[in-house]
Amino acid sequence: MNKEGQREQMQLKRIFYWFVLIVGCIFAFSSSYSQSVSRTGTTAAPFLKIGVGSRGLGMGEAYTTQAEDVTAMYWNPAGLANSDKSQVVFDHYYYFADMSYNFGAISIPMSGIGTFGAFVSYFDEGSIERTTVSDPEGTGEQVNANSIAVGLSYSRMLTDRFSIGGNVKYIQETIWHSSATGVAFDIGVLYKAFFKNIKIGMSISNFGTNLQMNGRDVLVQHDINTSVEGNNPNVNSDLETDSYSLPVVFRVGISADILKDFLNVQEHSWILSIDAVHPNDNFEYVNMGTEVKLFNVVSLRTGYREMFMQDREGGLSFGVGVKANVGIGTIDFDYANVDFGLLQRQNNISIILSF
Repeated sequence: MNKEGQREQMQLKRIFYWFVLIVGCIFAFSSSYSQSVSRTGTTAAPFLKIGVGSRGLGMGEAYTTQAEDVTAMYWNPAGLANSDKSQVVFDHYYYFADMSYNFGAISIPMSGIGTFGAFVSYFDEGSIERTTVSDPEGTGEQVNANSIAVGLSYSRMLTDRFSIGGNVKYIQETIWHSSATGVAFDIGVLYKAFFKNIKIGMSISNFGTNLQMNGRDVLVQHDINTSVEGNNPNVNSDLETDSYSLPVVFRVGISADILKDFLNVQEHSWILSIDAVHPNDNFEYVNMGTEVKLFNVVSLRTGYREMFMQDREGGLSFGVGVKANVGIGTIDFDYANVDFGLLQRQNNISIILSF
């Protein structure tokens, strides 16, 4: 090995050591602040935790190290740099209780600069008829609720084995005439080890501002002093709503391709992946998943999410995928079926066009 190769190998080792050190510090910090209760329902914008892409969902959301396409913007933006083609994705989640979640994104690699991306996600919670004390059967007016996130991504290969990436996103939650807005950031790293190309990755998502509801619905009329007669009993006032933090999620994962990198079978692949997840609004848990890909055309996937988590509703997921050549590139059709426990199984479909 020449001197340049030795320097590069030493640089990669230093990067890997720093990566291990950062992961260890984060785990030590998170364990020191681990809660004895789940804190479920104490954060705003929970739609930010809904997984994206049928491949990742079919693998039980053990996807921090395997997200190397346009859906990496959600799982680990560092993986976006590993794609050498422009990609467009549309993802639709048939969520429970007649709710739905849609995600669309585009990524464009630029040689020598990095990979840029943009995404939008929309969570539709449906509508219900408004009721009041005087009209308990309904007023005929529909009350809607929805959430949206719009963001930009950037990822870059620092070496041929180490990449880093991040997102910045604008978030808005709306119910009837009131809304809450905020800004959040994601960051991730991905490293491919020299030993059998094992992948190690880490990401932190949704680190940002608190959300607080404001709007026409918090406007009320109030008598500031009921003990005084003759004053105006209908002074316009605003109800002060509480602010809530975003659902910060820390993921660290490892994966390997058993067939290609351990058994030297290049026509097919068999991926094993595992993620450890630490959210700020629930207990820690583990996701595990696997994928078998035949001739780089047909994929079969399964996984189990929220393992070892108290009061979990996650369970066994499975999915399939087909890759086809089209005139301008390739297109991936993927399907996943995800277990939500008492909320039954839900379906997800996604289409990724690479060109």
